[in-house]
Amino acid sequence: MHTGQLLGSGRTADVYELDGSWVLRRYRDRSDTTEELAVMSYVRAFGYPVPRIGPPADGARPTDLVLQRLTGPTMAEALLAGALGAAEGGALLARLLRELHAIPPRVSADPQDRILHLDLHPENVMLTDRGPVVIDWSTATEGPPGFDRAMSALTLARVALDPEFPAPEAEARTLLAALLAELADEGGVDAADLARARARQWENPFLTVPERDCLDAAVEMVLDCAPPPRGRPGASTARPFADCSTPSSSARASACA
Repeated sequence: MHTGQLLGSGRTADVYELDGSWVLRRYRDRSDTTEELAVMSYVRAFGYPVPRIGPPADGARPTDLVLQRLTGPTMAEALLAGALGAAEGGALLARLLRELHAIPPRVSADPQDRILHLDLHPENVMLTDRGPVVIDWSTATEGPPGFDRAMSALTLARVALDPEFPAPEAEARTLLAALLAELADEGGVDAADLARARARQWENPFLTVPERDCLDAAVEMVLDCAPPPRGRPGASTARPFADCSTPSSSARASACA
């Protein structure tokens, strides 16, 4: 199968140009894409913003996905360029989680379960001229929405603590605080969900050692930044929301040592 220019590479996959309308996403870490295709088709039927799925290409591998070619920056790129404010970005992430969790489960018999992305963060949101589009559904599953909220929050906190992240720590904390404030009506992020999210991220073979070393400090940051879930007074011992934009006494370079 002929592929065009390499457009980008992530931890698990490479994306190649096919033509002006389609790209090829080729995984390096899995045997097939059957489940990912099923989830994307399912949420798209409910109007959730995911790339269109293209026709199978001649000679395609089981690890290939043909997807709509999207034009626009990722949310991460827009945040770093100053085209999107941190508070606005946090609110957008919260809205995308909220809308996803409004979709009933596809296979689970538990009516409380929902579709979970489990990797919804600024690198996986494309800002197109038609609105945001959520990409990379390789980790999607079904379960309690709080787990998905915790995964997104923990990822933002871990990045905020990364000394190599180019944005100021205060801005990264503002993004996290805005996300958590917006999610308070949905139940917020609690310690049990965070513990589960920490365990999953610790087991992720694609995280670096420094990223794993940041996980405990990231959990603390999320708990510090989270307001008490609305309707559940006293459910959190978090400090006031406004304090979250102030970096803790540990500098980035030492917080994850």
